[in-house]
Amino acid sequence: MAPIRMIDIAVNFTDGMFKGIYNGKQHHVSDIATVLSRAWNAGVDRIIVTGGSLEESKEALAIAETDGRLFCTVGVHPTRCKEFEESGDPEKHFQALLALAKEGIQKGKVVAIGECGLDYDRLHFCPPEIQKKYFEKQFELAYATKLPMFLHMRAAAEDFCEIVERNINKFIGGVTHSFTGSAEDCDKLLSFHNMYVGVNGCSLKMAENLDVVRGIPVERMMIETDSPYCEIKSTHAGINFVKSLWPSKKKEKYDQESLVKGRNEPCLVRQVLEVVAGCKGISDIDQLSATLYQNTCRVFFPHDLDSAADALLAGRHESE
Repeated sequence: MAPIRMIDIAVNFTDGMFKGIYNGKQHHVSDIATVLSRAWNAGVDRIIVTGGSLEESKEALAIAETDGRLFCTVGVHPTRCKEFEESGDPEKHFQALLALAKEGIQKGKVVAIGECGLDYDRLHFCPPEIQKKYFEKQFELAYATKLPMFLHMRAAAEDFCEIVERNINKFIGGVTHSFTGSAEDCDKLLSFHNMYVGVNGCSLKMAENLDVVRGIPVERMMIETDSPYCEIKSTHAGINFVKSLWPSKKKEKYDQESLVKGRNEPCLVRQVLEVVAGCKGISDIDQLSATLYQNTCRVFFPHDLDSAADALLAGRHESE
């Protein structure tokens, strides 16, 4: 039986916690290499590093270049969209993002435009009008690069879906990641033929969240950690379905053999897979992981699907 293979579509490796910095204070050494080795051992074989601003996207690309299994996004998160205007020249800022995306495509590293979208839970960071304006603008990045989109939607389903619908022909596909919305919101997203839904610990918190996840067809789902955030906590509704556990210690007692308590990391995407399987009553976790893996390749790594399909066909021809 093939081992379980997973792709974590959302890891925030640019976050200070992976450099050992929590709330501005250094607690341990930078440990991305250790975190990666735990992920590879858990069956993760690719990770997409999230960019949420121009500077962060540059850093995400630099991190992605350190390992053949790392990839990244280029884009501006809704809560940071003020940076377009604060740069003094929004068009120049847009062109810098476009140039970075093109550079990353040439390096075989940038696989999506994002993280972009709308976040009405955190309007204190950026007002809705600016969010909407620059969410819409980033579809032009997707159109110019022919890349899929890595999207963020919080408490903004109506405006978000309206903008996606208006720009449906500008992007080839995408995922609305870290989904925490209602069943209605989910149905709206799934009505776009090229949209997938990303599920992580935040999507599995309450019994109501699990009900929504039960309704997402596995053919339209991807899994992620969104680490270092969105871990599955012991108080979460999905915790009973978790089978894989790792030892953890507080950051003050850092030990590279253990996870840091309260810091999510990509190896834990395995738990997301287990909770999805458990709440959907799926006993064949290998088949589930294969479907999710294929969904992810279809959107972000289409060349692989082509070569896998070619290999299958070649195998069939040989056996004939």
